[in-house]
Amino acid sequence: MNDLHNNVKAEVALNTTAISTNTTTVGNIIDMQGYGSIEFIIQSGTLTDGTYTPLIEEGAVANLSDAAAVADADLLGTEAAAVFAATDDNTVKKLGYIGNSRYIRISIVSASTTSGGTLSAVSVKGNAGDMPVA
Repeated sequence: MNDLHNNVKAEVALNTTAISTNTTTVGNIIDMQGYGSIEFIIQSGTLTDGTYTPLIEEGAVANLSDAAAVADADLLGTEAAAVFAATDDNTVKKLGYIGNSRYIRISIVSASTTSGGTLSAVSVKGNAGDMPVA
């Protein structure tokens, strides 16, 4: 049996959020310094209507004032495949990032939303330069 526990770091990427309008719900900025990979795990609660599309952004500035959408070539999986619809209650989807930017974040872009639902995301960073990871 291999040890995953001491080789990854989990962080809240998007606080559990009720979304009830057409909007972009911005997640937390994740600092990749010291890590070589990251996976976003996105979970829905009850969704009554609308679609919820993940958007991964990257940049070099700590506050992501230079944020740009990540190129498809730097994603493992696609944002389109990770879209949540009203029929995706209590579902988990994932997206990986293999780019080189220091700061990244996930946001959720909602459309056709009137009563909405809840979503959250966790980031799991791996390939740490120093192990074990605390």
